[in-house]
Amino acid sequence: MARIKGKKDKLTIRPTERKTGEIIQKRPYDLWMDMDQLFDQFRTNFNDLFWRPESSFLASFDDLRTPMMDVADLGDKYEMKIEMPGIPKEKINIDVSPTSIEISAKHETGEEEKNKNWLRRECSSTSFYRSVEFPDKIKTDTVEAELKNGILNLSLPKLEPKPEYKTTKVKIK
Repeated sequence: MARIKGKKDKLTIRPTERKTGEIIQKRPYDLWMDMDQLFDQFRTNFNDLFWRPESSFLASFDDLRTPMMDVADLGDKYEMKIEMPGIPKEKINIDVSPTSIEISAKHETGEEEKNKNWLRRECSSTSFYRSVEFPDKIKTDTVEAELKNGILNLSLPKLEPKPEYKTTKVKIK
């Protein structure tokens, strides 16, 4: 509740002061509105917890981070682009089998800077893991990888490239 006080052409709204033991009249549906707000907040928090990887709760667990990735089938090879920001190439492990690839990385900043007065420090360690299975077999000995500007680019040649299929337009009679 608020009192509206007018001063010539200017209106100001000031909160009312509640006295201890004051009885506040509530309407019957106020309880339903409060319950709806409570359930909406619960639903939002629940969805954030399980369905949004970027939520602040999950971001605090390094092992649950998953790098974003693009995979393209170019007929004779697969191309992959994986975001690996802040991880040096020496810390990235790539294991390729004829039917799958596993990419993992773990980077920790072990050097503590003593002369800084840290207010908050969140960049102490990072770890990633991704695994992908391919429908076609890969030539494991000719896989190429390059890390540039935090993006890991992989070229995975196929053992038996798919023949290119030509499409033909069919007219309906």
